[in-house]
Amino acid sequence: MKYIITLLHFLIVNTALTQNAELNIAGSIFNSPTDTLYISQVFEQGKYKTYDTILLDEKGNFNSKIILPKEDYYIAKLGDSEIHLVIREKNDIKIYGDGRKLNEFCNILGSDESNSMNKFDKVIKRWQAKNDSVMLVISQDKEKEKEINDYMTKEFSKFQNELRSFIGSNQNSAALVMALGSISMEKNTDSYESIINQINKAFPNGYTVKQLVKQFQEFKVKLEASKPLAIGKIAPDFEELMLDQKTTMKLSDLRGQVVLIDFWASWCGPCRRENPNVVKTYEKYKKDGFTIMSVSLDKDLKKWKQAIELDNLSWPNHVSDLGGWQSKVSRLYQVGSVPFTVLIDQEGKILKTNLRGPALEFELEQIFGH
Repeated sequence: MKYIITLLHFLIVNTALTQNAELNIAGSIFNSPTDTLYISQVFEQGKYKTYDTILLDEKGNFNSKIILPKEDYYIAKLGDSEIHLVIREKNDIKIYGDGRKLNEFCNILGSDESNSMNKFDKVIKRWQAKNDSVMLVISQDKEKEKEINDYMTKEFSKFQNELRSFIGSNQNSAALVMALGSISMEKNTDSYESIINQINKAFPNGYTVKQLVKQFQEFKVKLEASKPLAIGKIAPDFEELMLDQKTTMKLSDLRGQVVLIDFWASWCGPCRRENPNVVKTYEKYKKDGFTIMSVSLDKDLKKWKQAIELDNLSWPNHVSDLGGWQSKVSRLYQVGSVPFTVLIDQEGKILKTNLRGPALEFELEQIFGH
């Protein structure tokens, strides 16, 4: 299981520097394995960049003032131990800990965000260590695989509970950057976006935050572009049977008009309640070059025809293969619920999806100017 947890393994690109950050840092680390504390960042592939060094006296005490190039996430590195720090424009931070067990015994004053980050880092490291150890056991004894997988499923559930607790206790905090490595951008996009937005709100001048926001925005652009109904894409063309179940028509037959592809069904209550709004919109804009192509998810031809008459769906473009949810057009458009609409322009490009009522009329007002 891959985590992007060691905080500043995030990509940091060399661009114009922001305003300097002042750091007053003091404290005491007893049992230190070394007399030097490095104030650094970690870049891709584990490469460190050190900005300053602080000498500890014989008792482990230190006190120093440092000017850093920008507001950002940093680490205080002592031997093999790392302390995560949120450094803003001006900072007065004190660190106290046991140098031989700094990852376990460390207290940070003057930065609640840094303190929260390091506490959760311990949780992450314990989970990673546990995961690594069981993978080693499985590689040595395959017969224990099921037993260990059952155990790790429970342990993973505990870790997820700790993750949720951390997120809930640190809302709108820069510390939440520690949660990102435990959330899949691809599989849990909404959760990831929520965390990104909170971090950006809490630390908008943080350089790494800006890079994370940019990275996520680029991901979302690619994600949207990969969807079959992405805005700006040509709507997938199709040919389907009309009401007489003999004649066919294509979506592309309507090229040159603004078209609302309306997925509905006679048995769908919300669809029937929305139909008066659709009729009203059609009557208002049909002279301007607006039309509707209704795609029914019905299975019963008689009920489909009756609903069209009862709801006064007067446009001629009604199609269905009477396949219900398995109809080929609904599968082509990945329809998961109805009513569902796709608005396309005169060239067949998708403008918006799932427009209803006032939202649909507003969009058409922008197109036709009234």
